[in-house]
Amino acid sequence: MHAELIAIGDELTSGQRLDTNSRWMAAELGVLGIPVTFHTTVNDTIEAGLEAFRLAAGRAAIVVVTGGLGPTADDLTRDVLAAAAGVPLDLSEAALVAVESRFVRRGMPMPESNRRQALFPRGSRIIPNPDGTAPGIDVDIPRVGGQCRIFALPGVPSEMKTMWRATVEPALLAMLPERATIVQRRIKCFGAGESAIESMLPDLVRRGRDPLVGITAHEATITLRIAARGRDEADCLAKIAPTEATIRQCLGTIVYGVEDDEIEDAAVAAVAARGGTLASSEIGTAGRVAALLAEAGMRRLAAAEVYRGGDVLPAGALD
Repeated sequence: MHAELIAIGDELTSGQRLDTNSRWMAAELGVLGIPVTFHTTVNDTIEAGLEAFRLAAGRAAIVVVTGGLGPTADDLTRDVLAAAAGVPLDLSEAALVAVESRFVRRGMPMPESNRRQALFPRGSRIIPNPDGTAPGIDVDIPRVGGQCRIFALPGVPSEMKTMWRATVEPALLAMLPERATIVQRRIKCFGAGESAIESMLPDLVRRGRDPLVGITAHEATITLRIAARGRDEADCLAKIAPTEATIRQCLGTIVYGVEDDEIEDAAVAAVAARGGTLASSEIGTAGRVAALLAEAGMRRLAAAEVYRGGDVLPAGALD
């Protein structure tokens, strides 16, 4: 079983924005053991979307789509899905109530155009969106040799990720022929680039390895994600432990933390371990360093006792 990803939007095909959703979802599918064979980006037209959907449905058992679920006239994903499935769009009263309730909570009237977000291809399933007005769509499309299951999610990354975790990922796990426990461990690194770190980890970052090790970069932080599949959590952790030990041995002090640790957390922890305190003085940074250190203090009580504040000066203040 393999998957395809489709990203929809004129802003993507024109180059105005990058498709970061597909990159994130491809990594998540890889952790589940579902290989991705195609990434497709199409503009906001029914013709382009319909061709992309039909091609993908003919090649893959799973297709995940992002974008085109808004309330405007060029948000056509629901229309394209209905056309690809050969069914009409029906109004879901439950979805309409959910959309209306978000406007009620904001103290705003719901524009008539938002009713479109409660339209679903007949026979499809609703993917709840707790963070926005655009629910997702889960629909089956017939194909030669079986069915293709299409999950359509909003293009807003934060909404998409929440819906993936809550609904799509459990549905995908239920589709796998063998139900397995999946455990992930994130190792956070700072002080070397992505390619340099990969070269320091011989034979760890490769396809087909168990556990799988993935590497991603965000600003100056490199994250190594170890993902293991096993009979249960203990089995997965037993697989992860030697791989994590190898990573720490190879990278040494480049590793600064795990899971949600940020580099500012590590900096404050290092000062705290020495019984010291920390102050900052910034020029032309708009207080970014102070903000990061203050955030570290909010996450950990000990860190709050370390950072004593600082000065923030405009660019050119010392000229």
